[in-house]
Amino acid sequence: MAAVTMPFPIDLAAFQPLSLDPDQPVLSPDQKTILRANIELCRDAIIFFTATGAARGVGGHSGGPYDTVPEVMILDAFFRGAPDRFLPVFFDEAGHRVATQYLISVLRGQLPAEALLQYRAAHSKLPGHPELGLTPGVQFSSGRLGHLWPFVNGVALAHPGRTVFCLGSDGAQQEGDDAEAARFAVAHGLNVKLVIDDNDVTIAGHPSQYQPGYDLERTLGGHGLATLSGDGEDLDDLYSRLHRAVASEGPVAVINKRPMAVGIDGLEGSTHGHDVIPVDLAIAYLEKRGQDAAATYLKGISKPVNSATFLGSGQRLEANRNVFGDAVVELLAAMPLPVRKDKVLVVDSDLEGSCGLAQIRKAYPEIFVSGGIMERANFSAAAGFGMEAGRQGIFATFSAFLEMLISEITMARLNGANVLAHFSHAGIDDMADNTCHFGLNNLFADNGLEEDQTTRVYFPADAAQMRACVQAVFSDPGLRFIFSTRSKVPNLLDSAGNDLHGEGYRFESGKDEVVRDGTAGYVVSYGESLYRALDAVERLQSEGIDVGLINKATLNVVDEAMIAKVGRSPFVLVVESFNRRTGLGSRYGSWLLERGYTPRYGYLGTHKEGCGGLWEQFPHQGLDPDGIISHVKGMLP
Repeated sequence: MAAVTMPFPIDLAAFQPLSLDPDQPVLSPDQKTILRANIELCRDAIIFFTATGAARGVGGHSGGPYDTVPEVMILDAFFRGAPDRFLPVFFDEAGHRVATQYLISVLRGQLPAEALLQYRAAHSKLPGHPELGLTPGVQFSSGRLGHLWPFVNGVALAHPGRTVFCLGSDGAQQEGDDAEAARFAVAHGLNVKLVIDDNDVTIAGHPSQYQPGYDLERTLGGHGLATLSGDGEDLDDLYSRLHRAVASEGPVAVINKRPMAVGIDGLEGSTHGHDVIPVDLAIAYLEKRGQDAAATYLKGISKPVNSATFLGSGQRLEANRNVFGDAVVELLAAMPLPVRKDKVLVVDSDLEGSCGLAQIRKAYPEIFVSGGIMERANFSAAAGFGMEAGRQGIFATFSAFLEMLISEITMARLNGANVLAHFSHAGIDDMADNTCHFGLNNLFADNGLEEDQTTRVYFPADAAQMRACVQAVFSDPGLRFIFSTRSKVPNLLDSAGNDLHGEGYRFESGKDEVVRDGTAGYVVSYGESLYRALDAVERLQSEGIDVGLINKATLNVVDEAMIAKVGRSPFVLVVESFNRRTGLGSRYGSWLLERGYTPRYGYLGTHKEGCGGLWEQFPHQGLDPDGIISHVKGMLP
């Protein structure tokens, strides 16, 4: 854990451990008073420490954990009152509500309260989703949204004499995994109780608007579950429904309706409540609640500035994930309206603002579909639209979710579909998160047969190359996967100090690019790794070590001329932020050997821990410029 010296400014010692007998049908006045006090205290704490993430620029999520405090407090009291009847784990299929897990760890004495002041900071071991074995007190890894209920079914089978709870949400329930989990739980009579926050808010909108036929009670009831729906803010009603759920045999869904960020001025009912609360709203909330010390603490936080500079890069920082959308809008503008409507369909998976699709929706809503949190169905819909020659499906989501789509990608390939897919948040990035958010296995997209395959995988290195890549491959047939990072990247410069991808640059699919020539050997890289590798190469050349740099923006196609060039050099070092076992480096060495080239070969890739924070803070992996330099020098004669 990161060293923390400041005291936590909310008195969590005021928490009153409460034990409740789940067979008791009604709360006593004293129990209700204690419950309400605990709820208010925990909600204050969640707003405060998640807002520290906003103040430090690393984000977080406030609304979800804040909203579900009432049911969490009742479950905590059940666990205390009848420990033999329950598995005392707050399983939660909405992993972004991780603040709940961290607060519970503090209340159980497994984590110091002061650690919460480093929420989502690099090396704090408090990432944006719970991860088993990383954070003291955390009892499970959440995986992606809507993926935990099937796992909890197995936990229930392992503990047949106990009730197992799984916290859920109306967003998580959109995932197809949960439909299968519901049928499994009913078929096997599992003692799993779903406690679902139904607030009609997801990242990009309101399910009641973009999925008007979607209703949790009818959906879960149709699978055979008993459902108990009511007001999540009415303690008596909430307690009564949880009591009835525990008393019932088999799976039960307790559905709690409430507005998102209930009671928070300026945030209640808003989609913005899904993410971290803005600092000004958090200060106002805390001051209104009499938590002046916490408000003062927030006012004193200054967002840290990353002062790192990189040789060979300019000063312009742009987010490639947004540039993707801008480039598509530019291309669509050249199409007449009837052609655009007939030939292009854009399908969003509730991440339009994170993947550049929001720009397309705003410019051309007539071709845009808000698909909700259903990546498999949405990708397949885009592919089905693009089944005919001349038609184009466009899809985007986080890179980590690509692993869910392998079967759908195969079906799209077998059907000759045309899909331009953008996956943002690839590789490791600039905040403490884990493989729930950052994709390390992106080359899984290239899982087809060799014969006549047209799948292409691209990872442009800066904004100008991203724009040129989209323009070049937009109308190509087949499946095209374009990756980007969450963070902004700088513009790359040539050896004369001009933009590497400046005026007149054209992207050519399948062709590698010489960024710097060299005689001592070559570093091969791409994406956000490239500007760090360029800094290392520039510094090596200044020391008289004539190392070159290759930008391999097309990851799954061998450029025969370029591989011959680097293969005849003394060494080749592949540097990337993809998984060491599944990335470019895992196959590049084989490409060299298959062609009879035997340079010294090195590979710097990442692993799960690479998703813990800033690039510049991971020298032990060798992925920073100093590490690249050290590795290169170790490969020299």
